[in-house]
Formats: sequence, C-alpha cells, structure tokens
Amino acid sequence: MPTSRPLTFSDAETWAGPGAGRDAAGPGRWVTLFWALIYPPRGERVAPTTSGVVLISLAIGVGTAAYNTANNILFLTLALLLSCLVLSGVLSWMNLQRITWRVRTERALRAGRTTTLGLEVRNGKRLLPTYGLAFEMQAGGEKAPRVPLALTSRLDPAGGETCLEWEWRPERRGESTIVLVRVSSLFPFGFLKKSYPGRLTRRVWAWPATVVYERHPLLAPARRTAGETLARVGQSDDLLALRRYASGDSPRLIHWKASARTGEWLVRQYAAEAEQGLSLVVDADALRWPRPEQLELMLSLAATLAEDLFREGRLAWVEVVPEPARRVRRVTDLEAVLDQLARIAPGGETRPERPTGQRPATTGPGQHRVSFVPEGNRGVGAYLDGQRAARA
Repeated sequence: MPTSRPLTFSDAETWAGPGAGRDAAGPGRWVTLFWALIYPPRGERVAPTTSGVVLISLAIGVGTAAYNTANNILFLTLALLLSCLVLSGVLSWMNLQRITWRVRTERALRAGRTTTLGLEVRNGKRLLPTYGLAFEMQAGGEKAPRVPLALTSRLDPAGGETCLEWEWRPERRGESTIVLVRVSSLFPFGFLKKSYPGRLTRRVWAWPATVVYERHPLLAPARRTAGETLARVGQSDDLLALRRYASGDSPRLIHWKASARTGEWLVRQYAAEAEQGLSLVVDADALRWPRPEQLELMLSLAATLAEDLFREGRLAWVEVVPEPARRVRRVTDLEAVLDQLARIAPGGETRPERPTGQRPATTGPGQHRVSFVPEGNRGVGAYLDGQRAARA
C-alpha cells in the first residue's frame, strides 16, 4: 500500500508572502517604506478593533476637553493616546514584513480520509521577531469553511520557522485547492488589525476513496506451476545471484566452481516463483458510465482492487483507457496509477467499444485482464477474463 510522505519543495516556486520574491532581495528605500505606510498596497488594510474603537473614542473625548479647557495634562493624555495608535499601526506593519509562508501536504491524499495539512511560516527579518499572526485557511473550494490558525509562539529573526497544522478531509476525488485567504496581525497592543492577502493557492489531487467490496474465489491467489519468476530470494529453479556463505546455510547451496575460482565460499540464491500476474483495465467512457455516482464507485473499486492485488504481488499491468498500459513493479508505479484515476473527469469523451477479448499491446503474454462493468443502476462488477471476480 502506498505510504504517506511529505512533498519536497522548491523555495522559488512555493514560498509566498511579503518576504518572497522581489521583496526578499534586500531592504527597500526609506521613501518606499514611508509611502507603504501611508498608501498600503492593494489588498492590505488596517482596521481598528473593538478596543481600538474605544481608544479612538476616548482620544476624541480627551481632545475635545483639552481644546475647551486648554489643560496641558489633557493635551499630554491626548498625545499619549494618539502615539499608542500610531505605534500600534507601525509595529503591526513591521510584524508582517519579510514573513513568508507555504502549504505542506502529504503525497497520498485520499477522498473520505482525514489528512494533516501544514502551513510553514518563516521569519526573514534580521533583527525583529514576529508575534501573534492569525491565518485564515480554506481547503476544498470557495464554499468550504475557513479554518483559523494562530501563531502563539515567538518566531525568531534570521530564518526562524514554525509549522501550523490542521486536519482536512477531502470530500471527493480529483482536484482541490488549498487557499491562504488572509494573514492578520494584532501585535502589539491589539488596537489595530493589520491584514495582508495570503496570495497562496495550492492545487492538490485526491485519490479515489477506498470501498468495501465482495471478492469471489476467482481472484484468490494461486501459484503458477511454471513460468515467470520474481527478482527476490525463493525456492524456484532459476538462479538469482551468488552471495558469501553464512552460518546456517545448507551445504547443498554451495556453488563449488565459483567458490574455487574466487577463493571463498559462495552459495546460490534462487528466485521466488511468481503468482499469476493480472492486468487491470479501467475504461471511464461516458457511454458505459452515464451516472457520475456509479463512475465514482467504479474508480474506487479499481483503486482498492489495485492496492490489494499489488500488496499480494499479483498486479502486473494497469491500463487507464485511452492511455497506454503501465507496468506496475514498485510503489511509485502504483501511485502513478492512482494519480491517473484521480484525474479522470466525469462524463469523459466517448470512444468506440473495444472488441471483446482484445488486450493492450503492451500487456505481457499470459496476463489475465480484470475489467469493470456497471451492474444495475448502482452496482459495479469486476470481471476476470469475462467471469465475475468482485462486486461493489
């Protein structure tokens, strides 16, 4: 079965935020910074919070009283309140400078299965740390609920990193988007809320969901009497390799000629006999599968059956029509097949029916074909060389 493993990233392609790209090249000019404070770029905004509205109202009241009474104490109080507002806005703006972020996903996303997503955050400032950032994430589409994430710890300067994780369950097979909607900062006093557009969209693919199916004895593992062998140690008559003698090896396995030639004891390793290989054929033609829910069930059955057969060592080829058949030998081959199944669009193009019994040209000799046909309005059957072998 494919294992979940983190993806690898390229910094130039996946990092986003104020510190990514051109902004990360070096410190800007003071004039640019000054105008960025007065006229923020499009999408950035500063809004007062509830406590900020109270502070502004208090400042207006104190200013009015100071103007009417000409009291220096009230003018000093007004100046203190206004300086708190200005300082809060400046520090909120500096708190977001040179911050970058990217989304981390697992390699194997499965429809109907909960997975863990991560938002990596990096501080590119040289001297100042970052505090109190809030992120709004959205996965699965525009109608999906937004997930709030909070940076509760200090993010050190000069490359400090952290990862904020949350769980997500893809509801359907196929392509989905993970969007960072907005980043906000209430640091330091919470009077003003500085917001920055996320500008990060990541497209991911979810494999078909696993399905419980009824398996007939026709698909039960059966060993071949003679024929193909696998490249692993076993007890067949085909020599796989020679290795040094180890304690406990049978003297019958010693290769006397090779041992005499090399001057050390060498024993034979034989290949294991392979079970009968199967070829899986997945045809999502719209004429055959007019109902989307039945098509999804077929793809889920094909994906589940492919994993089960691969785990048993019986899956040899997979053909996702109209693409050529693919040889399946390792986990990466199986993952490539599941990627193909995830990218099948419902209601695909119609094609002429393949003649009965015709096999793909790249399928090896002696391979048995497993194909899928609709059964009734909801069911799906898997047929091995024309005989029912499984049903979902």
